[in-house]
Amino acid sequence: MEEKIISAVNDFAHSINSESKVVADMSALIDVTNKLPLSSFDYWERLIRSEFSSALRNLNPPKWKVWPKPKELVTWLDLISCDGYKREKALRALSGAAPNTFFFSLAVRRLNDWVPQVRKAAREKLSEIARSTDPRYVVEALCIALSNWNSWGRIEEADKKVLLQIICEEEIAKALRSKLISSASGPMPSLFSQLGRTPILDGKIEEIATSAIQPSVRAKAYRSLFEGRIVWIEGRKWEWTDIRYCEGKLKPIVSERKLNTQTPLLEILKRSSEDRSSIVRRVSAEILIRELGNLGDVARVLAEQFASDKSHPVSERGEFALKKLNEAERANAF
Repeated sequence: MEEKIISAVNDFAHSINSESKVVADMSALIDVTNKLPLSSFDYWERLIRSEFSSALRNLNPPKWKVWPKPKELVTWLDLISCDGYKREKALRALSGAAPNTFFFSLAVRRLNDWVPQVRKAAREKLSEIARSTDPRYVVEALCIALSNWNSWGRIEEADKKVLLQIICEEEIAKALRSKLISSASGPMPSLFSQLGRTPILDGKIEEIATSAIQPSVRAKAYRSLFEGRIVWIEGRKWEWTDIRYCEGKLKPIVSERKLNTQTPLLEILKRSSEDRSSIVRRVSAEILIRELGNLGDVARVLAEQFASDKSHPVSERGEFALKKLNEAERANAF
């Protein structure tokens, strides 16, 4: 893959003809970046930046050229130039759709750029680029960004609002909900929490709870329904545990948004108790313990069901619920 990337970057660099009105040929570069694993995005970005810069330096100008070099073409790869002026210029000059997920991700990552002027340009232009880009590419890039933006040290609240506004676009929101349900792998539980910042999941959480392929997504959706809120990690802050020995840890900063759930608790509890995954049934058993005093005779039925579960964490909670019910009955007998 590295060899293909280097070859495509060199081909692209050689195709740039600043004296021509013909756009440089990006076809090979687009094709190879379509296949890149975005989980290693940092590495590929550094490799492409280095190879593109090297290729441009090695390009020899024609011997017949006498006049000063005309204005260079602005390309998508200028978004990762070592020169902050070029990155800002690229953001402001580029128009139209990003050619694939990789290139749209390059634009998104400028919200965490180390140059304030580049971040400002990204805030102003990203929504326009997103509207022109294939929603599939936008959604894929957003999934990666939302899973990692808590580690972005320079992103500001204004930058996050830009991404959240893009998420709320009707077509993008629909595609994100579909991805939450249909994805068998990837950081979907984290994505669910981050999307909870916006109202795009409201009214759809029950569907996600019953239909999502990933058990951990169903579990998060059920927990949100039980608790009437969606919780997400806003970031992390350092907390000293023993300042004398310079010991401490990063503590998560948790935020939440309230939900208006219409479905009765008992109905959600019964549905989750029959889920095919023990991860979901464990959440259901936890809620049963919390609500033992509010469920009447159904509480014992559910407790016995959980106590006989094949999963030890679930059966353990079921047995605990039965123990509490028996204690309550003995206390009421006197």
